Amino acid sequence: MSSTGDKASGKLNQAVGKAKEGIGKAVGSEDLQGEGAAQQVKGHAQEAVGKGKDAIKDVANKAADKINKAL
Repeated sequence: MSSTGDKASGKLNQAVGKAKEGIGKAVGSEDLQGEGAAQQVKGHAQEAVGKGKDAIKDVANKAADKINKAL
């Protein structure tokens, strides 16, 4: 998945997880609250992967630019 896709999926999982957690609290379902919290954690991890891919791509592009300028 692309970095943009990872970040978008991460944001979506965070939002859905937060909603599940809120609904779980409202109806008194500890299972739903836990599921929502876990989905939020998954979303944060996906977003971090996307940001990591962006950082790696940025470093690679800067290195390529320096090499091209040196030639």
